[in-house]
Amino acid sequence: MKIIISNRSGVPIYEQIKEQVKASIFSGELLEDEMLPSIRQLARSLKISVITTARAYSDLEQEGYIASVQGKGCFVLPRNKELARENAQHKIEEALLTAISLAKAEGITRTEVIKRLELLWKDNHEQCT
Repeated sequence: MKIIISNRSGVPIYEQIKEQVKASIFSGELLEDEMLPSIRQLARSLKISVITTARAYSDLEQEGYIASVQGKGCFVLPRNKELARENAQHKIEEALLTAISLAKAEGITRTEVIKRLELLWKDNHEQCT
C-alpha cells in the first residue's frame, strides 16, 4: 500500500491517509485480515506525526474499515457491502456534480444531460451483456 501525502492540499493529512486506505480496501489492493503498517512505521515513512497517523487509524476503526488488535497491530476488516455501496454512491454524486457544473457553465440543459446519461447507460449496459 502506497500513501501519498500532499501538504498543499486543503485536506487534512489524517483525512488523506483515511481516504487512501479506504480506496485501497475498495480496490482490493488491501485484503481482508491484511495487516496495516504500524502507526509508528507509517508516521516514519510519511515523515509525519504519530498523532496524525493514530487519528487516521482511529477514524478508520470507528468507521468499520479496520480493527486494532492489542499487541498485534491493525488489520483490514471484511469488506462491508453497505460501506462499499455508500462509497460508490458518494463517488457517483461527486462525478455528477462536476458534470452538472460543467453543463451549466456551457449552457447545456438538464434535459440534454439526462438524455446523454441515458444513452451512456444504455451503451454501457449493452456492452456488459
